[in-house]
Amino acid sequence: MKQLTLGILAHVDAGKTTLSEALLFTAGAIRKAGRVDKKDAFLDNYELERERGITIFSKQAVFSYEDLRITLLDTPGHVDFSTEMERTLQVLDAAVLLISAADGVQSHTRTLWKLLESYQVPVFLFVNKMDQPGADQEKILAGIQNQLSGNCVDFTPLVGTAATESKGAALEADMQEAMEAVAICDEELLNSFLTDGRISQGQLREKIAERKVFPCLFGSALRLQGIEALLSAIEAYAPEKTYPEAFGARVFKVTRDSQGSRLTHMKITGGTLKAKMELTCAEDKTEKVNQIRVYSGERFEAVNEAVAGSVCAVTGLLGTMAGQGLGMEKNLESPFLTPVLSYCLLLPEGTDPMAVMPKLKELEEEDPALSFTWEEELKEIHVHVMGEVQMEILKVLIRERFGLEIAFGKGRIVYKETIADTVEGVGHFEPLRHYAEVHLLLEPGEPGSGLQFEADCSEDILARNWQRLILTHLEEKQHRGVLTGSAITDMKITLVSGRAHQKHTEGGDFRKATYRAVRQGLMEAMSVLLEPYYEFRLEIPEEMTGRAMTDMEKLFADFTLTERAEGRCVLTGCAPVETMRDYQKEVYAYTRGQGNLTVRLKGYMPCHNADEVIEERHYDPEADLRNPAGSVFCSHGAGFVVPWNQVKEYMHVESCFAGDRRAIEESAFQEELEKRKEAARKREENRSASGGEYFLGTDEIDAILQQATGAGRGLEKKKEGWQRQSRSTETRQATTRVYQGQPKKEEYLLVDGYNVIFAWEELSALSKVTLDGARGRLLDILCDYQAMKGCRLIVVFDAYRLKGHPEEAYAYHNIYVVYTKEAETADRYIERFAHDNSKKYQITVATSDGLEQIIIRGEGCRLLSSRDLQADVERQKEQTRGILEEKKERQLTSVPRIDI
Repeated sequence: MKQLTLGILAHVDAGKTTLSEALLFTAGAIRKAGRVDKKDAFLDNYELERERGITIFSKQAVFSYEDLRITLLDTPGHVDFSTEMERTLQVLDAAVLLISAADGVQSHTRTLWKLLESYQVPVFLFVNKMDQPGADQEKILAGIQNQLSGNCVDFTPLVGTAATESKGAALEADMQEAMEAVAICDEELLNSFLTDGRISQGQLREKIAERKVFPCLFGSALRLQGIEALLSAIEAYAPEKTYPEAFGARVFKVTRDSQGSRLTHMKITGGTLKAKMELTCAEDKTEKVNQIRVYSGERFEAVNEAVAGSVCAVTGLLGTMAGQGLGMEKNLESPFLTPVLSYCLLLPEGTDPMAVMPKLKELEEEDPALSFTWEEELKEIHVHVMGEVQMEILKVLIRERFGLEIAFGKGRIVYKETIADTVEGVGHFEPLRHYAEVHLLLEPGEPGSGLQFEADCSEDILARNWQRLILTHLEEKQHRGVLTGSAITDMKITLVSGRAHQKHTEGGDFRKATYRAVRQGLMEAMSVLLEPYYEFRLEIPEEMTGRAMTDMEKLFADFTLTERAEGRCVLTGCAPVETMRDYQKEVYAYTRGQGNLTVRLKGYMPCHNADEVIEERHYDPEADLRNPAGSVFCSHGAGFVVPWNQVKEYMHVESCFAGDRRAIEESAFQEELEKRKEAARKREENRSASGGEYFLGTDEIDAILQQATGAGRGLEKKKEGWQRQSRSTETRQATTRVYQGQPKKEEYLLVDGYNVIFAWEELSALSKVTLDGARGRLLDILCDYQAMKGCRLIVVFDAYRLKGHPEEAYAYHNIYVVYTKEAETADRYIERFAHDNSKKYQITVATSDGLEQIIIRGEGCRLLSSRDLQADVERQKEQTRGILEEKKERQLTSVPRIDI
């Protein structure tokens, strides 16, 4: 008998549980179809589910129809339990996507559709509640095709029950129309239809399995209408899977039975699972399967073996987790849906949090998305949740299972972090009689890609067993970023080198070195704070469009007016979850109930208010002792700690950027730089000819240097506290930060004197009369400017044409003036000063020389165009004038009044 694992998915209140009952009843698996309102549904067997009338946990039922054995997985429809639903998708052979005729395609329906596409699950659609007044089949199908896929086809005429109910010419016409609709979904089907006038059942099954065709059927689950047709379509067209002989299994869920036994729910994807069989579950440890159970509702049958294609639960495994692959199967990547809200867990007075955490971890095993964490700085337990309904359910679960009455504190958004450049992270752990060194390449990943771990290291350098161990350590922990301590994401981390000691290396040594390597790389990288975004659809009366668009601006939304018809308009776009959290209530209020806002989680994007969030969190990465970035070395029999910003000088293994790779990059750098020099010279000639100013922005210069040097070289970033830089994204400027915990360096401003004189209109005009006068006027202006800014200011003038002229430097009031020596330009002097002193001082150069900009930026200095310098001079004057006027006004108002 063929095996099929079938899932049922829907948005809330679409009638999903009712459809499950109808399928089981029609197939003869139950004697009576239960109802949600009567609290007797076969699969909603948890008391809380019956009370609330919603599905909270995915359930399993097994039944047969014709020659097909179906394992039915009923999933939650409420958005708060979407993570529970997503975990079942990884084991489905096909799915039934349920749509309510009254509601049509909802926001959550579109989310489910995209998830099914991501997991490549073939889909049958069933439109429920067609017995309700006003249900128009053609209109509903058109809406489905418009919002989901044009390949959704009405299959009613093509299933066996339709053929028996219709006769003669009418049946033939309906089937012909359905075949034509199917044929245009795929080129192969169209060719077959045009050639033979028909499409075979095998061809249809193949294209449904490839997600080229999506059968759509209609009916009413409550009245058992269309259920027989749906079962017939599944039996006739569901994909047939073949499985390898080697054992494999996919874990999709962990639960506990009424006696507290840990159950691992899995689908067998190859070979056969037998009782007492040993499996490798975690860290190369083997565990024995005690019992194999096949559940159907609350009941289960204990079996001796489970064959490929079947779904079962086993006892005896303690190291399993959802998404894990056993045998030949590999672990799955991170789920697409993750909670975006974090709440503090408030325990009863006198309760020890450390005693509660192991109990809460049991719940986390069952729902990994909950992620209970102990915040050491706050001395609090935090939990990630999807919404308020899940919080209420969680309260009941903890009370029932552990006897604790909990509450939730103020919620906050779950942020994440990533990086914007490529760095090498290094970690070394060598206290006495221990040794391990790890080199990791950290690279930015695509948005939504999560964390990817790879090894690109020769076994001649590091043995394969150590490489596997390092990859395990990378995956086993949630690594924290350095901006707010949030989890990192959207990165590729590659093991590129390392070293072990033949005698002193132990497994735990590589754990320490690996964690430190990740952390050290993050401290060097340009970190980006990410926040969750909603994708929204706002439908409102047309006269309120202005109000809605104004709101969207305030909510930092990127939006488009997509529809306007019949007195209503639709805005679509995306916006931060933080700003949209309570907007539904506002929409309801200002539209007097006529507006409709639907949202779904889009993913993580650069934070719209990163500065505020970072300031609020007050996270100091160097004070996070549980996540050290420094390394431990050994000298004279004793270990000592080296700070993260010095560890590369102590490493025993050469950097992955060294050797041939460095030579290649240097060669590419020089070649690209020569091209840029020539382009800059031409721009300078054009600028001189036009009398205008050309200034390269730091983003453009960074791009030049990055292109020239490659990802490995990067920029020589000078590190002094927090540096900010903007990088354009899909929707807005992403704030990136580099953390460096060193004392603030003394600031120097170097001014290219003649460049500024010829760029400023006033001084340029004066120089045509007297160049000395222009120089003197510039120096006086810069003296006043230095007094306001408080930096060390050096003005450099060319004297390279004066034969025998030595370098001359002197103090002019509170600034310094330099005249270069013979044969040395001001550009060359500034470049030399930057190269020699950029590590000691924070240097800013004021110039609009395009070539000089590239070279100076390459040294890690800041840039200021001549025009920007002039603007800042005027801005400082205005601020000083304002301060003086305010002070004068306070003095006048403070004079005592004398009455005569």
